[in-house]
Amino acid sequence: MLSRNILVIVIAVFLGLTAVYVTNTYFSARQHQQEQVARQALMARIVVASQDVAFGAPLSTQNVRLANWPADSVPTGAFTSLDAVTRNRAALRPIITGEPVLASKVSGADSRATIAANLPAGKLAVAVPLNDQTGVGGFVRPGDSVDVMVTRQLPGNTMNAEKITDVLLQAVRVIGVDQVADESKTQPVVSKTATLEVDALGAQKLALATQTGTISLALRNVSDQTRPTPVTVSTRDLTASKLALASAPAQAPAPVVHHQNRAAHPVARPAFSGFPGASMMIVRGVKPMAYEVQHGL
Repeated sequence: MLSRNILVIVIAVFLGLTAVYVTNTYFSARQHQQEQVARQALMARIVVASQDVAFGAPLSTQNVRLANWPADSVPTGAFTSLDAVTRNRAALRPIITGEPVLASKVSGADSRATIAANLPAGKLAVAVPLNDQTGVGGFVRPGDSVDVMVTRQLPGNTMNAEKITDVLLQAVRVIGVDQVADESKTQPVVSKTATLEVDALGAQKLALATQTGTISLALRNVSDQTRPTPVTVSTRDLTASKLALASAPAQAPAPVVHHQNRAAHPVARPAFSGFPGASMMIVRGVKPMAYEVQHGL
């Protein structure tokens, strides 16, 4: 009789523990389901890159996928359907793994991945000639920001071929070097041309500058958008004479000596201390003498 009562108690305890376990499991699963529903309500499904996509590569189910994204931070231009992305579209810019695929980074459904498709409204693509010197030793690559300078002969100065250099354009984006427009290609390469993104006026300036002088590029930090006032530099600025004249102390003028016979004794005048310029040769008898032509007289 006693063993029977003990058996009943053990069975009752087991059933009670089982009921408690089943109840806890049910409510835990229910709570987890509710939390998952709540999280999903705050998430959106957008298209992201499943692997690195190079410039010009076509988009397909092999390199893009749908992924959960916080609904309150979905970027502008994101796609919510794979069909909208994989239908005759290509990457206009490199896309890394996990990055959202945006409308600004892919071509239209009926267009190809070209430089023209990547140009913002109101911008033009203009190519300028380069070499290892004017192209910063090959370090100018797609995506860089450069200043454009032009070196040309001083207008109207044909005697001594004096040259000047002007800053033509500032903070211009490089969208291609030779036939390469992939911004992920960062290795230095000596190129023959660089394609720059400019407005209509900048395109006219570049076209004229390539016909009248030599184009040079100067690399700048991409985040540096300052545009200081351009200064024209001439051949005279390459010598120290200009600085020496500017810093030399002022000298008293030479005294004027009066003579009775002015024709025989002309008045001595201080020589004009201008910058070196053209010279002319005068032959007196058999003795040639070079005389410098002073500027500003």
